[in-house]
Amino acid sequence: MEENYKLAKWLNDEMTDKELLEFQSESDYHLYQKIKLYSSELEVPDFNLQKLFSKVMDAKKERPRVIALQPNWLMRIAAILVIGLGLLFTYNTFSSSSEIAENGEKTAFLLPDNSEVVLNSGSKIEYKKWNWGSNRNLNLSGEAYFKVAKGKKFQVITDIGKVTVLGTQFDVKARENRFDVTCYEGRVKVNHKHREIIITKGESVAFENGKLIYNIPEIATKPEWTNDEATFNHESLNQIIKELSRQYSIEIELKNAENNQFFTGTIPTNNLKGAIQILSSSYHLKSKKISDKKIILELVDAQK
Repeated sequence: MEENYKLAKWLNDEMTDKELLEFQSESDYHLYQKIKLYSSELEVPDFNLQKLFSKVMDAKKERPRVIALQPNWLMRIAAILVIGLGLLFTYNTFSSSSEIAENGEKTAFLLPDNSEVVLNSGSKIEYKKWNWGSNRNLNLSGEAYFKVAKGKKFQVITDIGKVTVLGTQFDVKARENRFDVTCYEGRVKVNHKHREIIITKGESVAFENGKLIYNIPEIATKPEWTNDEATFNHESLNQIIKELSRQYSIEIELKNAENNQFFTGTIPTNNLKGAIQILSSSYHLKSKKISDKKIILELVDAQK
């Protein structure tokens, strides 16, 4: 301890002459001299406060900022996702599905119970997939052929009448004021206004302007239009022209040809020239092609 005290006094030049002589006579004095010489040559760098402050601020700017997401925001996002998925599920489940056959086309599809449907040209069907097994109802505009899978009551609803079955094959056509139903298998109940008729395999029934016009046997096993033939039973010239216009997706104009004669027969729906020839010979008409999308028909006598 005393040795350290003397060394400190010597380094600070606080020794008396006597104390200095005694200290210089010690054996370690030369070592102390070297330590004092080397330590005096060491330099401490200047402290730059402004430079240090700038360095710290720059480092804070470069550091990425992390924002903690509060739990209430997480709950809001989760609620929005749940509501969105719920709305999507509700829309897909309860909204109506539709199938359309444009003019000049035919469309075949399956219902949720695998019942088969073929839509004729210019026709549309709407139905709901939800609870289909217990509520097999659909709306038809135009004509369609059905092969119904067995199950609960199956109803085809049109603006003119309604058809009810359990499991069978049948054709329904509802065009303007004309309503035709043909049964190819099983039994079909037809409702038209206040009248109810049950037809079985091979029978047809038709209403026009609210009146029953025929109920005749049907020989075919499925509608002829599914094989590119349009069959007409006691139908007017105007009705035939409208049907051919749908099948060929063209405009057929009838000029100066008022005719109350009804037509019963078959006309091809895949051969326009042949179809026009049958119609012309049956009603004494002459055809004139205006364009690929328009044909004019008029009486032969009217051209003289």
